[in-house]
Amino acid sequence: MIAVFSRGACVAFALVLCLVSCASHALAASSLRGRVTHIYDGDTIRVAGIGKVRLLGIDVPEKEASYRDRYLRQRGIAPDRLRRIHHRAHAYVRAKSLGRIVVLRTEPPTRDTYGRLLAYVTLPDGHMLNRLLLQQGLAAVYRRFDFSLKGDFIEKEEDARLAKRGMWQ
Repeated sequence: MIAVFSRGACVAFALVLCLVSCASHALAASSLRGRVTHIYDGDTIRVAGIGKVRLLGIDVPEKEASYRDRYLRQRGIAPDRLRRIHHRAHAYVRAKSLGRIVVLRTEPPTRDTYGRLLAYVTLPDGHMLNRLLLQQGLAAVYRRFDFSLKGDFIEKEEDARLAKRGMWQ
């Protein structure tokens, strides 16, 4: 049996398909924006209207000694240096972002196990905060999962290590 549809029904169906396709592309490509209202530490901020945001793809040393610093400890970085880097990263993120409107770009998965939004954070001057922290030697690449900029981030971390910046001195 062949179904016969009116021309109007076919046009309406095509329009619905087009709208659904356009909407899904817009959601995938859209950016969030908001003002940074609080700095928790060097890799977690609060953005008005969005909530807690974890900088995607990087890891800053913890405030206190923690198993989470094991990657950096395995690279021979002393615990006291890690604590100093934690404070420097916190101050750096505060100076660069607090009170400023940032653009957040996400990719799947969009949330971590703590419910924080995972995002690349672009500052008003166009620089990406995640990348700046790596370039300054104030963060390391978060290697436990894949993300689109992982190769670029590993390169920036290596550049900081070779230049002996931040924690790599």
